Amino acid sequence: MADESPLIRSLRAAVAAAPEDVPLRLHFAELLLAEGRGDEAVAEAAVALQHAPGDAAARALMVRAMGLPAAAPGVPQAPTAPASEAPSASAGPEAPAAPETPERPATSSAFDWDKAEQEVGDLVGPRFVESGTGGDLEQPLTADGSGDPGDASAWDVDAPGAVRLADVGGMREVKDRLESAFLAPMRNPELRKLYGKSLRGGLLLYGPPGCGKTFIARAVAGELGASFISVSLSDILDMYIGSSERNVHDIFETARAQAPCVVFLDELDALGAKRSRTHHSGLRNVVNQLLTELDGIDGAENEGVFVLAATNVPWDVDLALRRPGRLDRTLLVLPPDAPAREAILRYHLRDRPIESVDLGKLLKVTEDFSGADLAHLCETAAESALLDSARTGNVRLINMKDLMGAAKQIKPSSESWFASARNVAMFANDGGMYDDLVAYLKKKRKL
Repeated sequence: MADESPLIRSLRAAVAAAPEDVPLRLHFAELLLAEGRGDEAVAEAAVALQHAPGDAAARALMVRAMGLPAAAPGVPQAPTAPASEAPSASAGPEAPAAPETPERPATSSAFDWDKAEQEVGDLVGPRFVESGTGGDLEQPLTADGSGDPGDASAWDVDAPGAVRLADVGGMREVKDRLESAFLAPMRNPELRKLYGKSLRGGLLLYGPPGCGKTFIARAVAGELGASFISVSLSDILDMYIGSSERNVHDIFETARAQAPCVVFLDELDALGAKRSRTHHSGLRNVVNQLLTELDGIDGAENEGVFVLAATNVPWDVDLALRRPGRLDRTLLVLPPDAPAREAILRYHLRDRPIESVDLGKLLKVTEDFSGADLAHLCETAAESALLDSARTGNVRLINMKDLMGAAKQIKPSSESWFASARNVAMFANDGGMYDDLVAYLKKKRKL
């Protein structure tokens, strides 16, 4: 303040530099009180009591600063001078001894400290606060700035689910390939050791969109009894330099802590695009970090971490990600076969009002439909029945006419994918990477 004396200013600066020095703070409060600044003296006394709750001098000063009556007779008072200044014994042996004062409880009714605390509560805030479940306090950051150190992870980790491969309708070839290339070695560590089968590397699922690659990945996690982390490009990318790479590392660190755990890299062509075609250095660094994490899959620190990835365009994935020891196993996930289509149609019609639905007839007209196409077919048929009911005023059930009409409107979304895949199978299969795709295209007479 502008009208403060030099002594007050000096003491204020000294108290700010040594906030836990109770005697210094009390001396400062005494000077404030002497200058008629009672409110400021109360505030300083309150802070002193926070540092030293039982300090008698601070309590006495608080009483005087608040203008309250002094303690009743017999209550011990705070000493006003140091012990060194007390009268010496040389004052004379004939000096009468002071009468002993009987001790009284500290909780004398002369002064209500709870009331005093309420009165000064708005002057000085608490030094420590406890975070509550509904408070607005910010959580402390950990050393890496990732948030509350008590949190298990900043990433969503799904507990081992009840979905198994048996819940995947049809797709027998996919299940057999998964069993032989991925699941059987993991379930039988003794046989794996006997035959020298390595768990190094991950599994890449590829095929047309909407054919259940994510569902299959969750089923694999269920077969392994493992936790599940699904990762997409939006989970990784960050505007700050280095944060995207740290996100990749944190995801794998979380998987190691939650092992056994399946890390599912969705849309791998976005996460791990070919670096030769990537102009943004941040994306190239993400691929480099991903390569580093994948190289440790067979290391002790990655024991129990299984990596699955999915993409619609495997030819756009960086080749380094697909070399042996990384995502070297590939599995073509095709549009659902007849048993799978039947299971999908039953699932999407189960809660809808239907009558006289001939699934056999529907299966014949939905060949090459993806799971997403079949869901859209059921939605379109329901929409047709709803619209008709609204126009006529008579509620009716979904029938074959609605379903067949929807099937004629919808074109299989996989057709455009196979048109692109055909060129790759013909001209970019030197290493036999797409042999399964070539065999399927020949079987369907599309090659």
